[in-house]
Amino acid sequence: MLSVEEALQKILAEVNVLEAETVPIMEALGQVLAEDIISDINVPPLDNSAMDGFAVQSKDTRGASEKSPITLKVTDTVLAGGTPKKEIVTGTAIRIMTGAPIPSGADSIVQFEDTDDQKNKDASSNQRAGQVSIFAETRPGRNVRRTGESIAKDKTTLKRGTVIRPAEIGLMASIGKSRVKVIRRPVVAILSTGDELIEVEKPLPDGKIHDSNAYSIAGLVKRYGCIPKMLGIARDSEKELVKKLKQAQDADMLLTTGGVSMGDYDLVKDIIARDGEMVFWKVRVKPGKPLAFGKIKGRDKNGRAKNIPHLGLPGNATSCMVSFELFVRPTLLKMMGKQNLAKPSIDVIIENTIINDAGRRIYDRAIIEKRNGHYYARLTGPQGSGILSSMSLANGLVVIPEETEKVNKGDTVQALMLDWNEEVNI
Repeated sequence: MLSVEEALQKILAEVNVLEAETVPIMEALGQVLAEDIISDINVPPLDNSAMDGFAVQSKDTRGASEKSPITLKVTDTVLAGGTPKKEIVTGTAIRIMTGAPIPSGADSIVQFEDTDDQKNKDASSNQRAGQVSIFAETRPGRNVRRTGESIAKDKTTLKRGTVIRPAEIGLMASIGKSRVKVIRRPVVAILSTGDELIEVEKPLPDGKIHDSNAYSIAGLVKRYGCIPKMLGIARDSEKELVKKLKQAQDADMLLTTGGVSMGDYDLVKDIIARDGEMVFWKVRVKPGKPLAFGKIKGRDKNGRAKNIPHLGLPGNATSCMVSFELFVRPTLLKMMGKQNLAKPSIDVIIENTIINDAGRRIYDRAIIEKRNGHYYARLTGPQGSGILSSMSLANGLVVIPEETEKVNKGDTVQALMLDWNEEVNI
């Protein structure tokens, strides 16, 4: 059996970054830039005020204090989006709002809190006093946003390979870029297998179970920024399974659940080996040992032949989800052009005793909390591979190495954090 690292390495070696597409910026969240973004404007486009207050010449405020205020003549008011009509000369000030252009002659902004203007702030502009008392010294450049300090004209604003987060969407909007070239999202075909499965909207006969795996996996596919294509359920017959597999021929990845164990009707891996290519079967991991990886034949949007990576996930609900996190997630991230494929991990103090008698690496579901400066992990309860509630309750997976036979309560182990966002742009 392969180790987790060996299996993942083999999978990643078989997939490439997908091609680029151009989309509206609001549809690009989580995608990777396929081009450098260069601004043709300065942001901000001119010097402007970072505070509501008064534009002044800083030298006029020297020695100002609450006990010894300095009084300046107020000659104008400038609102955000407006234009100063007057310039600052010695002994004068202009009332100014955040974002308004800095008047000529001014080199600093005194915020309202350092003046006596607070008592007049609710009055209309023609009712306010024609002078203001300054209670604190200021210095050149204080509370002034300089032209281009956020984004400089003709400079690279965002580099190719950047993951688009809300801040990057805002940056592109600020320079007037409404569409962007990005690595497209993978389309992931999802097929459940098994005579025991029933669609979720149908009544449940005796001996049957609802198909939860397809929905858990589709949710994970969407969570990581990809597009699920749900193919439904294939019964345990070669004819129906082959028919369903043909519906995945235009996808970028095929995920099947079930049909990869040792049973008489576990047909998936045999059909993949016959009609495509089987790369490996079984990984030294718990849960999720019967993981199969191979390739099936497909065609791209132009009708050209291609190989579609196929991951046969175990049928048990928890095994299916853990296998996705360990193997499918990093593969999809690579296809999207992302560089950081590792799940965020931390050291935790375990609050349970765990026996590893399987000789495999264990990923137990746990609730992880921070207390007194340390992270603690306690198991969610029974860890059976079919207990989906163990995933629902968990926010992390505690990792017990295959060579470790026992972990005692109070030991420090590694944990993968299921819900932490790993995106970072450097």
